[in-house]
Amino acid sequence: MPTDAGLKEALGPVARSLVDRHLANAREWFPHEYVPWERGRAFENGYEWDVAEAPMDEAVRSALFVNLLTEDNLPHYFWTIDRTFGGDADDVWGEWTRRWTAEEGRHSIVIRDYLTVTRAVDPVALERGRMIQVSKGQVPLFESIAEGLCYVALQELATRISHGNTGRMMTDDVGRKIMARVAGDENLHHVFYRDLVSALIELDVSTAVIAIDQNVRAFAMPGLGIPGFDAHARAIAAAGIYDYAVHHDQILQPVVLTAWKLPELTGLSPEAEQARDRCLAHIERVGRAGRHLAEKRDGRGERKAS
Repeated sequence: MPTDAGLKEALGPVARSLVDRHLANAREWFPHEYVPWERGRAFENGYEWDVAEAPMDEAVRSALFVNLLTEDNLPHYFWTIDRTFGGDADDVWGEWTRRWTAEEGRHSIVIRDYLTVTRAVDPVALERGRMIQVSKGQVPLFESIAEGLCYVALQELATRISHGNTGRMMTDDVGRKIMARVAGDENLHHVFYRDLVSALIELDVSTAVIAIDQNVRAFAMPGLGIPGFDAHARAIAAAGIYDYAVHHDQILQPVVLTAWKLPELTGLSPEAEQARDRCLAHIERVGRAGRHLAEKRDGRGERKAS
């Protein structure tokens, strides 16, 4: 099994090509141009937020709250990604890590300004949540470059889907446009990491498969340090913004099974063969759980309509 330093060096030319592709495709945009400033007004002394100020589905409000606080934890995500495969200031890995951080920073700026101007969430609860989340600094920690690349490939796509689905459930056109813009960035981040993992598979298929298995079975969206995260996550799942069905159909199926072709890979070590079997069995279980929950949700919707 190659060392992390060996993998980093071997993948360097691919990373260079993918960074150049990203820079060619990334669109420059400015948060201040998306925010409806004309809706804003000063917060008086003693102001107390009222949910009636911004009527919306409470699951969408939960998603906006969680999505923003996740973006706010950016310093810690930078730390763990730079620690895993960042590095020298003048190499491609360090260049990418800093560029990724700069782009992600825009997301927290535009979402926070939008939520503050529209009063879509309680600003006091939001700021207290930010202080708690960032002070805790809870982030995934990776034991290897392979593990880190596989995680962020899945996580960036999950984030894109969460932002996109949140936006589609919003009734405010401005909010919809903001979430679509953020989701577009996240998709470019995802394809960068997805294609790096594809290169890792070609370089060392067994190392890649073991890392894929570890991440698929242990995957969790970032945000565990957010106050009330479990309740927010349940609301988000119940609304279909992000649940087992979404995770299986829009992440595991298109990425792990189709893009990375996990069932078709050959030349695996015995350990990697076992990892693949575990991973495929887990994906099947997630698919069954997703279908079951979707059927229950559809049934509730039919009963409510009738």
